[in-house]
Order: sequence, then C-alpha cells, then structure tokens
Amino acid sequence: MAVDHLQPAEEAVASDKQGRRRSFSPRYPGWLTSPSLLYYAIFFLGPLAILVAFSLATQTGFDSISYGFDTSQYHLVLDPLYLKIFYRTLVMAASGSLLTILVGYPIAYWMARYLTTYKLLALLLILVPFWTSFLIRTYALKIILDPNGYLAKNLGIDIMFTKYAVGVGLVYNYLPLFIIPVFASLERMDWSLVEAASDLGAKPFNAFRQITLRLTMPGVVTGALLVFIPMSGEYIIPNILSGGNYEFVGNVIGDQFASAQNQPFGSAMSISLMIALSGFVALYILFATKEERFGA
Repeated sequence: MAVDHLQPAEEAVASDKQGRRRSFSPRYPGWLTSPSLLYYAIFFLGPLAILVAFSLATQTGFDSISYGFDTSQYHLVLDPLYLKIFYRTLVMAASGSLLTILVGYPIAYWMARYLTTYKLLALLLILVPFWTSFLIRTYALKIILDPNGYLAKNLGIDIMFTKYAVGVGLVYNYLPLFIIPVFASLERMDWSLVEAASDLGAKPFNAFRQITLRLTMPGVVTGALLVFIPMSGEYIIPNILSGGNYEFVGNVIGDQFASAQNQPFGSAMSISLMIALSGFVALYILFATKEERFGA
C-alpha cells in the first residue's frame, strides 16, 4: 500500500520537473518592447488620431476649421461623384493586380523552375528598379509613352493621359512586390510532386493547376494583396500618367489638403478608404498565416 501512495507522488515530482524544464525557454522582459510601442504610438496612432479629429471637425472658412463631433463630412463622401471615384479606384487597382498576376507569375515560375546558375542574377534584375526613386521611374515611363515618342509614332501605341497609361504604370511599378513572394513559394515547393503526377498520366496543365497553383496559392494571394492595397492609395501614377484626366481617391485627398484646404473632408475620405481596405488587410493576414503553414 505504501508503494501505491508513493507512485502518484513520484509521478507528480517527475511532471513538475518536466514543467520546470519546459519553462527554461528564454523569457524577455516586457519593457524591451517599449521602443517599438513608442514608435508605433507616435508615428501611427498619433497621426491616425489627428486624422480622425480632422474628419469630425467643421470647415468654417478657407484653411479654418472648428473642432467638434460633426459627421457631415462622411455623409459627403457618400455623394455619387465621390462614390464613382472610389469605384474607379478599386476597379483600377483590381485590374492592375490581375495584370500583375498574369505578368508576374510566369516570370516567377520561370525563375524558380528553369533557372539554376543565373537565378540570383534574375532576382537582382527584378529588384533593380527599387533602387531608384518611385517618382523617377514614373517620369521615365512618361517619356517612353510620350505621344511624340517611338512607341506612339512607329507602333501606334498612343495611350498617354488615359487610363491605359495608368494601368501600365501600376503594373510596372508594383510588379516586383508580386514576384518576390510568389518566387519564394515556388522556390520552396517540392517539384517531385509534379513529376509524380506526370508519371501517373496527368497532363502538364492539369499537374500545374492541381499541384503547383494550389501549393503556391497563398503566395499568389499574398502578393496580389501586397500589390492591390498600395495601388488603391496611389497618387503619383494617376497624376503624372493621366495628366489629371483619371483621378484616384488619393488625388482627391491630395487636392483637398493642398488646393482646397478642406482638411475635414480630405481626412474623412482617408478614413473611408482605410475602412474599405481593412477587409483586404484581414484577407492578407489570413493568407499570410496559411502561407507560413505551407512553409512558403
């Protein structure tokens, strides 16, 4: 009987020792996060609070506002004119993201599947545009698409100051943001699965659709959302390549702050755009988690 009473006690001591052993993982004091939290509060929460305060204020004159709790600016955002601009922005960003997928996925697939020696060189060439200013790249594209340039005179590609020029600018400037995560997904994929499917009689397109595309889908969705979100807030590309003929929400917000000096309405439009994009941010977080689960 004494032995029976000792066994549970020994098991308790052993489990306690195991628990103590598991608790030996490094523990860092909470104050180490203070610099990050301070930076986050000053440069994100602070400006966001100012933006919300502006959006609830009332404009009493040119460059003169009265702070309070007035939601009339948000009602003005629902005007059909501004809803049309919101719709145009989201449709153009979605179209640009789709074109980025159609252009970027084959490039990432070719780099990951067929390149061996020059793979890093190809990746470097993809990243080279990021080394120059976004503004300079857009102005360079304006020179290429100039109505008096080579493309317009010899090839008949005269799309400057139209929505098509804006679409080309979106794809050109944001293409690397899509290629990088998709390339990472393809690089870590087990290609023997595709070979096994081919050995079992699957056609190349079916093997790609059922294996490659499915395994890299988290990377595709992550890259598409990484492209779609900044496209929705774009300001420089529509301003330069459309000449003001095809405005995005970002252009209207910029005009409200710079020209009209209507900070309450510009802030209300900024908050509305953030709310509209919050659902896409949630999708990004969801698929980013799935991408880590797949090991991509």
